Amino acid sequence: MIDKYLQVLTEKLDSRVLQLQEALADGNAADFASYKQMCGEIKGLLSARLYIKDLHERLINDDDNE
Repeated sequence: MIDKYLQVLTEKLDSRVLQLQEALADGNAADFASYKQMCGEIKGLLSARLYIKDLHERLINDDDNE
């Protein structure tokens, strides 16, 4: 059941990362500060995605051990 919620969260993170990447590719960063902010947000979202993946794997392994 939690798999479904983790999947939804991962999809939302992926969607936001894609939006930011497309904005950067289109040159929508007004200045270097905006560019750094957008890159930082992407980095944070990708880190969060890795944490969710790790959590999911731990939940699966805990289920296997019971």
